[in-house]
Amino acid sequence: MRDLILTFVICLLLTIIMEETAALISGVRKGFDLAVILFTNTLTNPVAVFCGLTFETFTSVPKAVYVILIEAAVFVTEALIYKKALYAKKPSPFILSLILNGVSFVIGSPIASLILDKLI
Repeated sequence: MRDLILTFVICLLLTIIMEETAALISGVRKGFDLAVILFTNTLTNPVAVFCGLTFETFTSVPKAVYVILIEAAVFVTEALIYKKALYAKKPSPFILSLILNGVSFVIGSPIASLILDKLI
């Protein structure tokens, strides 16, 4: 149980750090917009991690397939939230979601794996 909680915490913290940094680099400056991104990640990341762990543990679906499905669902969900909630309109909510999730996945996933391999 401790390992599971640690997995969720590390994945969420890395996602928040990566995506908030990428948002700032992308030009998102308003505190409200950064808070929306933070809370959106707090909603979507645990669900994505849970789905990934569930697929890995209980199915024979190839990892590439379920990762693509999960990441696509997160991208669309976050883009729709950003479209409704963000004041910043540039980059567009869909481009912003793509950038943030791309950074988080490409950089955050390997770092999370390294950290979890050392701790678990």
